[in-house]
Amino acid sequence: MTSDEELIAVQHAADRLAERFPDVARERIDELVRTRHAGYAGAHVRDFVPVLVEHDVRKDIIAGEL
Repeated sequence: MTSDEELIAVQHAADRLAERFPDVARERIDELVRTRHAGYAGAHVRDFVPVLVEHDVRKDIIAGEL
């Protein structure tokens, strides 16, 4: 996966999260996604980063860590 493909996949993850959690402001979802994505900056295998970011943010939202 190229870095451009990764960014597109992460954006799609943010879109899915916004659809799933309409009560959470889109700006907040985007902020959580950016933070979690930055946390994987040192990951050697990039293919699963978008999936991991989506999973992490979903857990954050469900746990109420907004």
